Amino acid sequence: MRQYSPDLTPPWKRNTPAPEVPAEPDLVVEEVTTGFCGAVVRVEKTAQGPTVTLEDRFGKHRVFPMEPRGFLLEGKVVTLVRPSAGGPVRPTRTASGSVAVPGARARVARAGRIYVEGKHDAELIERVWGDDLRVEGVAVEFLEGVDDLPAIVAEFDPGPDARLGVLVDHLLPGTKEWRIAQSVTTEHALIVGHPYIDIWEAVKPSSVGIEAWPRVPRGQDWKTGVCRALGWKVAHTGEAWQHILSRVHTYKDLEPALLGRVEELIDFVTAP
Repeated sequence: MRQYSPDLTPPWKRNTPAPEVPAEPDLVVEEVTTGFCGAVVRVEKTAQGPTVTLEDRFGKHRVFPMEPRGFLLEGKVVTLVRPSAGGPVRPTRTASGSVAVPGARARVARAGRIYVEGKHDAELIERVWGDDLRVEGVAVEFLEGVDDLPAIVAEFDPGPDARLGVLVDHLLPGTKEWRIAQSVTTEHALIVGHPYIDIWEAVKPSSVGIEAWPRVPRGQDWKTGVCRALGWKVAHTGEAWQHILSRVHTYKDLEPALLGRVEELIDFVTAP
């Protein structure tokens, strides 16, 4: 009797045909041999053959040959090919890096909500995660400060079908914000935070065109101090924020410490 011998050859090394996918900008793929995952930045023609440059979520670039069956797209083996020089290309990814859903209508808002501290926080989340939130039916509201959080959580009354997620600025152990967050965290209310003094600081300095966010002495208004240190002559800090926000195009413009927390909140409020 013939014995069954399983094929232990990795799928990307088998000779079965793989679909060809144009290496369009921002397409996110994984290189099969190294596991490097990133968005397509550019495709170039070399003497050895075409190459593709990928950029991961931390801004690191790597160049790979566009070999047959050389990449994974959504877990499936594909062959990247040079994109055609045709008309406009529909984006394959949202600003957050999620798979785009062309023509998707906004879902009716869930009972669950995500709260953030202020208007700037809400505008930044809309800028990067807006498409995702509309598909998921998640509304974002702002608190105007964390001091009112206990009353807001009590009034919202989170439950299995109405989860509440909250993003808090400068959430460090032992701080006032941390103690308030601990006091209202429950099975259906998740409070997470980032380490930045203000949401401005969660935007990568390189995206804004500066070397680093300046340090502002204690006792000074942080935003006013930042504008002064950078020599930004603005009528008010809101004007400076609009400049910062205009430089944010995708998740690549934000610090990883913020990205992880927002994704965590979206997963929490949309969990079955």
